[in-house]
Amino acid sequence: MAREEVNFTKASLEQLEAPEPGKRRYVYDSKESGLLVQVTGNGRKTFQLYKKHMGKPVRVTIGTFPELTVEQARKKAKAIKVELINGENPNDKLKQQRQEMTFADLFHVYLERHAKPRKKTWQEDETYFKRHLSALGKKRLSTITKGDVAAIHSRIGKDKPTHANRVLALISSIIGRGIEYGLYEGQNPCAGIRRFPEQSRDRFLTADELQRFFLALEQEPNGTARDFFLVALLTGARRANVLSMRWSDIDLKGQTWRIPETKNGTPQTVPLVGPLLEILQELRKSTSSFFVFPGRGKTGHLVEPKKAWKRICQSAGIEGVRIHDLRRTMGSWQAKTGASLPVIGKSLNHKSASTTTIYARLDLDPVRTAMEKAAEAMLEAGGNGKK
Repeated sequence: MAREEVNFTKASLEQLEAPEPGKRRYVYDSKESGLLVQVTGNGRKTFQLYKKHMGKPVRVTIGTFPELTVEQARKKAKAIKVELINGENPNDKLKQQRQEMTFADLFHVYLERHAKPRKKTWQEDETYFKRHLSALGKKRLSTITKGDVAAIHSRIGKDKPTHANRVLALISSIIGRGIEYGLYEGQNPCAGIRRFPEQSRDRFLTADELQRFFLALEQEPNGTARDFFLVALLTGARRANVLSMRWSDIDLKGQTWRIPETKNGTPQTVPLVGPLLEILQELRKSTSSFFVFPGRGKTGHLVEPKKAWKRICQSAGIEGVRIHDLRRTMGSWQAKTGASLPVIGKSLNHKSASTTTIYARLDLDPVRTAMEKAAEAMLEAGGNGKK
């Protein structure tokens, strides 16, 4: 059967009829040797280059028509011919790319080998990946460009610059671990991407806001969430530690809560001040769970009370306050009632090379006193103080 050949133009290719279902039709370009269009039974048209390489026939797929124009196809065909002359087979590169790890593959390695063993916040990495990097996850590592990463960083940064910086740091860390583990030999595409400026937060609940906050708390229908926010405020502890608070770590008689391990890798003993102790004593009577704040999920405890927090803030008319700011509120009110920075630092378990030795010399008495003063002042400001 004679080879079918035409001068490739947009019009000539549009007029090519499809063969019978299950069969293929091959039409060659009369201008660019080796360039052809494969037409399938459903009418799909694909540009290919058919040439001999090292004595063997090679067929390289270039792209589909009309997504790729005739001129673009001819230009690509010329470039592939140069590669073949230089002894390079484009199909070998494609095969290598198909065998290469995707970003999602590397993320799971990063998660198991690095994040879970070393980071208490590894679940945040998982959340960032699902929310922002699932599309990037489908790409082979060698195909990820600096432009791909910069586009993700820029898109998130329009509304959440700090959030965008965390995602950028995660991408860099994932690929960095891949290079470290010998799973990827390329360059880190995050290099040179400028982070967005970040402002340190100084948000805490003021006296006026505390009054509205406590009133909104009383009206909150979710009792578990309501108690969680009160305990978070009166302990100044990190959210993750309060969420996973266990009765086995609480000494109601000794009025202390022992956190076995905190975010900075050290244990912490938190004094249970008067109002907080009353809350915990009541909670202990009403639950048989291992956790102070039980939940229905896999963890067994409350995981994410964002919906309740949103209701409370809306009811109280408070804007720009996060759950973490309850911790900052305890520290701020300690300062307001005269506590020293070392005492505040120990109560919040801050880790600082310059103050670690001071913290070590402090016992719980001045910390308890500072927290009690702060708690009384906050409750009084909120209208729940002693009359």
